[in-house]
Amino acid sequence: MSRVSLFSSPLLLGFDHFERTLDRIGKSADNYPPYNIEQLAEDRLRITLAVAGFAAEDLDIRLEANQLTIRGKQPDQGERVFLHRGIAARQFQRSFMLADGLEITGADLANGLLAIEVFRPAIEPQVRRIPITPGAQSGGRVSVGGPIPARRTLAKEENA
Repeated sequence: MSRVSLFSSPLLLGFDHFERTLDRIGKSADNYPPYNIEQLAEDRLRITLAVAGFAAEDLDIRLEANQLTIRGKQPDQGERVFLHRGIAARQFQRSFMLADGLEITGADLANGLLAIEVFRPAIEPQVRRIPITPGAQSGGRVSVGGPIPARRTLAKEENA
């Protein structure tokens, strides 16, 4: 059974990468670590991840091709015996797809919360006029509904 694409409309040219992104997001079902996304101002966001037990050197934040990836890995704690282990200390990877133009301005780790600051610069809409060039064969005119002009075939041109 084939799947109907959300972006198969001819009016949505060039949006196929969004579909791939949505597929990738849908496949990642891990909810660790929990996070918040907060709008601080019209042009500022903050992504906050709960990373209790992780130090700054245990965390790695990278931005590659609009994908923000946060990885956490704690060093091996040796042979510890837990009677109850309710604090997750496992490694993780959490990714966020950022829209074009968003910039990461910094990250801060305090009280087990990793806060990543995101800035959205104002983008002025660009309007561009596209020039229309006349067709080479018809002198810029297109006849609709008239007779179809005869085309010379390659064999006729060789004999002429």
